[in-house]
Amino acid sequence: MSAVYDCSCPETRAEGLAAAASAVRSGRLVVLPTDTVYGIGADAFDSAAVRALLRAKNRGLDLPVGVLVGSWSTIDGLVLGVPPQARALIEAFWPGDLSIVLPHAPSLRWDLGTTRGTVMLRMPLHPVALELLRDVGPMAVSSANVSGRPPASSAEEAQEQLGESVSVYLDGGPSGEPVPSSIVDLTGDEPVLLRAGAVSAEAVSEVLGAPVKTAA
Repeated sequence: MSAVYDCSCPETRAEGLAAAASAVRSGRLVVLPTDTVYGIGADAFDSAAVRALLRAKNRGLDLPVGVLVGSWSTIDGLVLGVPPQARALIEAFWPGDLSIVLPHAPSLRWDLGTTRGTVMLRMPLHPVALELLRDVGPMAVSSANVSGRPPASSAEEAQEQLGESVSVYLDGGPSGEPVPSSIVDLTGDEPVLLRAGAVSAEAVSEVLGAPVKTAA
């Protein structure tokens, strides 16, 4: 049976974070608040848990899951290299609502879907999410909704869609406007804005010092 924890109360927040960490380490799914919309998450290195996440969302491997991290330094062990453009974007927007796509380290044994050797990374600006990530390490996280339905902006909305497929729901209150993170792909010769979201193309271009292409 799923458990819901009110993270506005210090005691239940601590209980919830402990329960969520235990769930992640045992291969189960959790719902957590982020600075954009609510997310459904699992241990990024547990392939069975990631597949369970995709099943809960009714989504296929062709739409891979991104990874949330709890600190800047975490990404050094996850990617093939961190180019200057990525460092500049991280310093400007992390923690925050910009996701960055980079080639992942070939030594990593994970299965996030059909990623073609890449990984999408983000450090969220939310205290509950950051505390959990710093405890359990990188998590595979997608928006907390069934594919084709609106992303959840509250724990209640997430529970209504995902139900008992999730072991622990961390309720951080309403997320506000359900605006997704922006996504910048740095795997090619030039940066490409794959998704315009909370961070504008103009803001990304200003940091990079050059106009950023927009995906067709």
